[in-house]
Amino acid sequence: MNNKENAKDEIREFLVLGEEEGDRLDVYLSSQLGDMSRSYIQKIIKDKKVKVNGKIEKAKYAVKEDDNIVIEIPAPKLLEIIPQNIPIDIVYEDNDLLIVNKPQDMVVHPAPGNYENTLVNAILYHCKDNLSSINGVIRPGIVHRIDKDTSGILMIAKNNNAHNCLAEQLKDHSITREYEFICHGVVKEDKITVDKPIGRNPKDRLKMAIVKDGKRAVTHFEVIQRYENFTHMKANLETGRTHQIRVHAASIGHPLLGDPIYGPKNSKIKCSGQTLHARKLGFIHPTTKEYVEFNSELPSYFMEILNKIK
Repeated sequence: MNNKENAKDEIREFLVLGEEEGDRLDVYLSSQLGDMSRSYIQKIIKDKKVKVNGKIEKAKYAVKEDDNIVIEIPAPKLLEIIPQNIPIDIVYEDNDLLIVNKPQDMVVHPAPGNYENTLVNAILYHCKDNLSSINGVIRPGIVHRIDKDTSGILMIAKNNNAHNCLAEQLKDHSITREYEFICHGVVKEDKITVDKPIGRNPKDRLKMAIVKDGKRAVTHFEVIQRYENFTHMKANLETGRTHQIRVHAASIGHPLLGDPIYGPKNSKIKCSGQTLHARKLGFIHPTTKEYVEFNSELPSYFMEILNKIK
């Protein structure tokens, strides 16, 4: 991921064939530039780095036979994130993927004011140049993320083709994502499906909430074990919205134990963060095209709390 200071923008030129006529400009370029995501290509078009027959066009422009398309691909920015020799729990690794077991209290990627000791710093040290560049210098290889206080399985893409393949499966909701958590109260139903849209809380932009104009969010809950004042549950995500499990659990009156945002202010059980663990992850491998599945045992912090509530 170390980029050279003298790196220059790359100019690519294409001539539209007859069978390609009618495609949207962004769709056409996505098919020609297989290692770039469509969203990234749309950004390049929005930045007026694409010309069709010498003219700036929008992403929705329908290409025509013999159109001459020139795209200026920005040079990679200098990497400012420092690789750090931080131990990481590697569940699986090959030329395409790195599956890690993230501990609670570890941030996934750097953000303003926090550029060190993140998972990205650790994987940069471990993988060196072998990470996808689609999400830029701040989030190399990161296809999806989990909160700082959420532990468990996370997949890292080591090249752009793998990244695009995994991102497409996330978009299609075909990835298996199972979590375990402890919530307040005794859940009566054995199984509950919550299908409620999630968006920014209009009263507090730092929070998410169930809002009419939010994005569709579906969570399938199932009871594992009931206790006197708490319930050990699992959740399967059909969609993947920010704070989805936490918001949906709170919406049915059972916020996560330890949740500092959506849970009660006072609890008999003290936690360092929400008791939420990404237990299982399954998807189609980008190269072998076979279904693979990875599991993570419940971490010690989670087991200690289970023993307390018993």
